[in-house]
Formats: sequence, structure tokens, C-alpha cells
Amino acid sequence: MQTAEKIIDINVNKTNNSRLPQIDFNNIVFGKNFSDHMFVADYKDGEWQNFTIRPYEEISLSPACAAIHYGQAIFEGMKAYRNANDEVFLFRPDQNAKRLNISASRMCMPEFPEEYFMEALKQLLTIDRDWIPNVEGSSLYIRPYMFASEELLGVRPANEYKFMIFTAPVGAYYSKPVNVKIEKEYTRACEGGVGYAKAAGNYAAALYPAKLAQEKGFDQLIWTDAKEHKYIEESGTMNVMFVVDGKIITPNLDYKTTLAGITRDSVLTLAHDMGIPVEERRVTVEEIVQALKENRLTEAFGTGTAATIAQIATIANDDDKYTLPPIESREISNAIAKRLNDIKLGVEEDKFGWTVKL
Repeated sequence: MQTAEKIIDINVNKTNNSRLPQIDFNNIVFGKNFSDHMFVADYKDGEWQNFTIRPYEEISLSPACAAIHYGQAIFEGMKAYRNANDEVFLFRPDQNAKRLNISASRMCMPEFPEEYFMEALKQLLTIDRDWIPNVEGSSLYIRPYMFASEELLGVRPANEYKFMIFTAPVGAYYSKPVNVKIEKEYTRACEGGVGYAKAAGNYAAALYPAKLAQEKGFDQLIWTDAKEHKYIEESGTMNVMFVVDGKIITPNLDYKTTLAGITRDSVLTLAHDMGIPVEERRVTVEEIVQALKENRLTEAFGTGTAATIAQIATIANDDDKYTLPPIESREISNAIAKRLNDIKLGVEEDKFGWTVKL
């Protein structure tokens, strides 16, 4: 195998039947349409090999595939953007590569070298460049992921894995501000667990309590800590932020129960740059509810790759429901969202070195 300092040799097999003419970029359903090609690599005999870009298609798995039985599966989410000048940008892809390997380490999986990650990503997007929408509010969602592919019945780390990347043109994840409830029975993550890893099982565990909330008219949950349900951690599949008395307050990452979101870090970096006060610390349910009662909490929003900034319209705590100020009046989150979008599209100078032009 080539060393990490060298660019990998990727075998490319392009499709003869592009599905691109079938796509209406003005009416994209999130996560339902997939681009023409995918990248695949195999980990066998202690090394990554068989680097290929081939047509998007079904894959064959053994019934004894270790990921199905023992849950060794991780993923990332990122986007490519096209601006009005037909320029294409990736946003902080190096951070996705780093976080993938943090997740891999926690799940006893082999790391995928960052140089391989970037080369595979660039080649795949170059081939499927025409799939990147130029419609406002749309982008190309990119899904890198890894899973244990060994035929295995026995609880141990697998010896064989697949790393893959496929992409999908997408529109907005949420079409409107969301209504959330503070969850005090079920738990997303606990100290010592895998909450900080982007592991597939984290999301499976969240589905049932989210379903219960949706049956009661809520869009998502605000997760609290596993010990006391006293401290706020995340909102749905996103990091969460509150603006109280003109200051952004958000849970810190010290307890490894919260995902280190790349959008989260970008929002906080921009807030500091704009002179907006920020506190990263343990955030109690009690203080948030009190701020809601006193009308000192003026904005609340989730941050994540899929939605970027998802505005929260209402927050419910037990039997009480609090309505936040209108979205158009939210000066801090709207200003940050605009700057973030302008940087992603190359409209504003990227002084942070976040974007990669394809």
C-alpha cells in the first residue's frame, strides 16, 4: 500500500447512464436522490486497498456482516456549494476527516488517512460536479461512512471494513422553525459512552423517544444528561444554542456526551469575531426555563451540517410551552447564518481558511 504522504491511485469506472436528467433541482426532497457515482475502499490484511470510483449501485453483504450484528458503523455529513459564478466550494472538509477518525478510534475501527479522504472526495466531486445544485438554499450533501464488513459471529472488533462516500443533491432540511420539548426520561448519551462519536447506534437509540415526541406535535427533542436530566446537551441531531441577555450560551464538550459539531465550532468562531459574548459551559434546564419565563431568552437554534442553523420556534418543559420571538427579529442568529452562508459561497472573504475550492 502507498504511504499516507502519497496520493492514492483510484480506479475510475464511470456510468454510461447518468440519472441527472431525471432530477428537478427546484423540487428536491432531502436525502431521496443520489448522484451517479460513489467511492469505495476496502480494509483487509491490515491496510486500505481497492480504491475505486464506480456507479452508484447496491452493494452485496454477507448475512454475517459484522456491522449488522455488532454495530461497528460510523459516518460523517458535509456539503458542497455552488455560487452564482459557478464556483464550487467545500466547507471545512479537513475537520470531517479528523472527526471520522476520532469516531473510528472510539469504535475500534481503523483510521482512514486524511490524505486519502481528501483525494477521494475531490475526485468524486469532480466527476459528479454537475450534481451540485445552483438553486438558492440547495447544496450537494456528502456522506462518507465506514462499517465492519467481515463475516463474523463473535463479539470482537472486525478485521475487515469498507469506507465509502456517496452524495445527494438536497434542499432545506427543515422547511420551517421547529417545535421542541425538553426530554427528561430517555437518554441520547452518557458519560463514558459514545456520544461524542458519530456512530450509527447513537441515532438508532434516539428514534423512539423522537417518535413519541412527534406524536405529541413536536418536531424534535432537547436532550438532557443521563444522570439527572438536569443539564442540556443537544437538540435532536444537532448542537443547541440559546441567546440569553444578548449572550450565546451553549453546552460545552467536556463530558464527551455531545458531538463536536463543525457547524457549532464555526458559529462560535464567527460570534467571537463579531464581538458577540459566548459562554460554553454546562447549561441547566432550570436556567433556560427561568430565562424563558422572564423573556430574557430571545433566540434558540440548533446547528448542524444538514440544517446549518435551525431556528427553534417553541420550547416545551413538562406541561409548559414557551413561544420564542419571531424569526425575523433574531439579530444574532440571523447575522451569523448570513455570514456563514456568504463564506460557504465565496461571497465573503474566508479569513479563517475554512473553504476548499474545487
